[in-house]
Amino acid sequence: MRLVAADMEDADAFAGFGLPGAPGTDEFWAAAGAPATKPAEGGGWTTLFLWRGSEARVGFESWSEPVPLRRWADSDCWYAEVRMPGRLRVTYQFLVDDAAYADPLNPAGAGGDRSIVATPDAPEQPHWPLIGADEVLPLPRTRIRWASERLGGRRTVRVHPAGGGGPVVLLLDGDDWLYLHPAMTAFDSAVAAGELPPVTLVFLPAKDREAEFTCRPELWEAVRDELLPLVAESGVRADLDRLVVAGQSLGGLSAVYAALEFPDLVTRVACQSGSFWWTPDALGLADPLGGPVGGTIAARLRERPDLSGLRVAFDVGEHETRMLPHCEPTETLAERAGATVRVSRSASGHDRAGWRHALLRDVAWALA
Repeated sequence: MRLVAADMEDADAFAGFGLPGAPGTDEFWAAAGAPATKPAEGGGWTTLFLWRGSEARVGFESWSEPVPLRRWADSDCWYAEVRMPGRLRVTYQFLVDDAAYADPLNPAGAGGDRSIVATPDAPEQPHWPLIGADEVLPLPRTRIRWASERLGGRRTVRVHPAGGGGPVVLLLDGDDWLYLHPAMTAFDSAVAAGELPPVTLVFLPAKDREAEFTCRPELWEAVRDELLPLVAESGVRADLDRLVVAGQSLGGLSAVYAALEFPDLVTRVACQSGSFWWTPDALGLADPLGGPVGGTIAARLRERPDLSGLRVAFDVGEHETRMLPHCEPTETLAERAGATVRVSRSASGHDRAGWRHALLRDVAWALA
């Protein structure tokens, strides 16, 4: 389901996507916008990506290998028809030589060099506004300069009291939620709509994800002993007794690890596409996902720790075919160990654009 369609035989084929005029003409470009989609034979969708200028490829975040664009005759119109499965939201960019660009025709950006496209049947993501690639996202006013003795180095941690503040939501990979996806705006909107209680967002950036977000205690010792006391002294309302840790991919792995090994600190988790394939030697393998099912976390859960005080929401992209076999047993084992578990599947691959709604929903559930 990740194949480029054959060359369009004539310009009328573009009309099937609602585009008038000959490709490359002023009339054509005036009507062009975000990638247009139409039903594909046999199910799924065919999506038309357009690029104006020189030869390029369209690159996708984890869902597909890059797809080369074809040039229409001798015009400045480059295009690709890409077959997509149902229920997919994906981040993409145009690759030109060694550079990457957002789609200038698409108002839905994700940072300066990425855009987002969704199939018509993908669920809506209320509270997440359309942000153009050239727009600068608002930043929280409160910032903490954290020089960690345990982790080394300095980092800036932003703090935002959504709705006036309340329970702390620790967002791992915090810079992604600051600069690529407008989490501050989305949480404010969800709180205002009554779908979330007031919370205090703490955006924790990673310096070395593989070192900090794998199953090691240093990060969580530093969070407990260094960062959270600084949050308490920041002047922002922050209920540290109701801490939610939200993480994706390796961040999701780290969040669940923290719940297992630091139960006095972490009792509420929102985990999206946790990297439960991880073992200490996995990243050195030709196929990191080819090791023991559920990796180190599943092995620890099979020891049946008492997780009766834990609420953990697991979400994974329904198109993550190689992640699902690692996530599913982890979800089951956590519930057997006594945790209160919520399981869902997002309309995405391994992609932050697809996890956004689950982040809000699952933080709300964790605090229920």
